[in-house]
Amino acid sequence: MQTMLFKQAAIILIVFSLDTPSIYAQNAPKNIQLPGVKITAPTTSSAESSGLKADMIIHRDRLRQKREANLGDTLAHELGVTSSSFGPGSGRPIIRGQDGERVRVMENSMGTGDVSVISPDHAVATETLNATRIEILRGPSTLPYGSGISGGVVNVLNDRIPDRLFKIPQATFEGRFNSALEERSGVLTASGSKGPISWNIEGMKRKTNDIHIPGRANPNDPESEIGFVRNSAIDSSNLSAGSAYIGERGFVGMSVSRLENFYGIPGPEGAKIDMGQTRYALAGDLDNPLKGFQQLRTRFTYNDYQHKELEQSGEVGSRFKNDELESRAELTHAPVAHWHGIMGVQLQHRNFTAKGEEAFVPTSLSQSAGIFMVEKRNWQQWQFEIGGRFEHTNHNPRVAMLETRNFNLYSVSAGAAWKFTEGYQLDLIVTRGQRAPNTVALFADGVHIATNTFEQGNSTLNKETSNNFDVALQKTTGRITGRVNLFYNHINDYIFQQSRDSDNDGIADRVDDEGIVKINGSFLVQDFSQTRARFYGLEAEANIALLPDTVNLRLFRAYSKSINI
Repeated sequence: MQTMLFKQAAIILIVFSLDTPSIYAQNAPKNIQLPGVKITAPTTSSAESSGLKADMIIHRDRLRQKREANLGDTLAHELGVTSSSFGPGSGRPIIRGQDGERVRVMENSMGTGDVSVISPDHAVATETLNATRIEILRGPSTLPYGSGISGGVVNVLNDRIPDRLFKIPQATFEGRFNSALEERSGVLTASGSKGPISWNIEGMKRKTNDIHIPGRANPNDPESEIGFVRNSAIDSSNLSAGSAYIGERGFVGMSVSRLENFYGIPGPEGAKIDMGQTRYALAGDLDNPLKGFQQLRTRFTYNDYQHKELEQSGEVGSRFKNDELESRAELTHAPVAHWHGIMGVQLQHRNFTAKGEEAFVPTSLSQSAGIFMVEKRNWQQWQFEIGGRFEHTNHNPRVAMLETRNFNLYSVSAGAAWKFTEGYQLDLIVTRGQRAPNTVALFADGVHIATNTFEQGNSTLNKETSNNFDVALQKTTGRITGRVNLFYNHINDYIFQQSRDSDNDGIADRVDDEGIVKINGSFLVQDFSQTRARFYGLEAEANIALLPDTVNLRLFRAYSKSINI
């Protein structure tokens, strides 16, 4: 059934491309300003359009000031966001203490198709240098993209598939240098149109040396390096080409991109990762597709990802490969009783393979199918937003001793924004979501060199249920603007790793590379388990215009705490 559904999703795109009228849009050439592109759907891209301010957006101008070598470090100074950085080469966003699959990272509203959720030393397969903006979504806005995303969604947007016509060809170049990394990087983007066809070409290159630091890399080791962190250099590149047919009622287009990233993992092992991904994307929008519906949006991506983990000697210790398909179709309906919004379906198919002596996760096939609906209504000084999602997920390990696990997941969310006086707004968002354990939590069994652990999965884990509460007060006008956020997250059956103490002597078990317990073993045994957990915290930010449009001062502070109960 899953295969049939994926075929149907592909057919949607093909039928749509045939239905697009072969007439030039009379007013399309007027819309040529690159920063003004609206890529995500009106309901789901609520960072700009929604009155609910649980979402944040970082535009191109601010991105130029924030860009780092990885996504996590780029966003690390946003409210509630830190990075899981395992060195400059890798770094995934952590939002309010939530990481892994509780935070979904996307490129152009589709999953990145990498294996960054498996380990903190695995890089995210998206690039910030060519991004036009980055969105951080929470609450009802996350429902079209997955279940149980208790941390939120990070959506990196670029213009690889153009959705408009250009009067004249355009080209931009940006070069960067970072003294701490001795980073030399640059990105070149070119776009144009010929008749009803628009095109986009991008190229990026980044090269760094080992990062410079004051003092020793390890203050407790008198023999460690002074002034730099060994094995922290990066060598990465990204090329892409895309084109689209622009019609009177919409567009249909495709792109192909290639990302390569070779980086070191700081530590005594001297390991390096050689990563490569080829990504194919199809996208199409059609206005007024059916009576009562304002727009049909279809997206489809195929990611061919692989990376090799190299030992200090240069030998390949393990190989990871991930072939991932994702498709989504959304219909925006006409207002009904003053409510407007979207409904849609999302399908995912993931074939994961790990090989080598250090492969600690078995080969597996994961599939999911979800349906969702998000609605919005304005009433006087209020804006309301509600949504729901149902998803079925299964993980099928290709190991005879392990059984396929199936999960039915339900998520609902509601929010309200009250503009109680000019320039001030109060937001309240409540979300209940369920998340299935991933293949690592279920089936891991072996040494994980990057973290010096022996990871043991638990194939009987239950689905995780989170209950999130957000309250935000904002000031949006005047020389001083800002916001204060309060959040509380109660999670039942929270999935986490804990050290094993088999003889209850208060000392965690250590094992050798064969999993045999030894007092001086190199690897700490980590078991996947579940408990009830609470996360709560406070975030505050103030922006002061010292000199209008010239000098701005930003002050921010975040506090969070987690408790197992």
